Amino acid sequence: QVQLVESGGDLVQPGGSLRLSCAASGIIFRFYAMGWYRQAPGKQRELVAVITSGGSTNYADSVKGRFTISRDNAKNTVYLQMTSLKLEDTAVYYCNGHYRGFLNDLDYWGQGTQVTVSS
Repeated sequence: QVQLVESGGDLVQPGGSLRLSCAASGIIFRFYAMGWYRQAPGKQRELVAVITSGGSTNYADSVKGRFTISRDNAKNTVYLQMTSLKLEDTAVYYCNGHYRGFLNDLDYWGQGTQVTVSS
């Protein structure tokens, strides 16, 4: 059974920092690209950051220079370090695991963790 379990969401003031974690089980983690997505109320889910199985990263323009995605294959965990948080970063953050197979792709999602930026 595949599970992606996010943690670390919290209420934080503008300018503050948080680190989200996503622990994966039931997959061969090192083969998966891992990503963080977020969904704010009334908005579509959007990509925040992704890290490939090889360690390459990509970020949404809105978070470049403030967020850092990383992975620890020994712990089957992906992280999102968020700094200089803004009100508009408020959202539910979801972890995604993506595997590009020869015949089909696999996608798994966590249940989400709430990040609220408020003064």
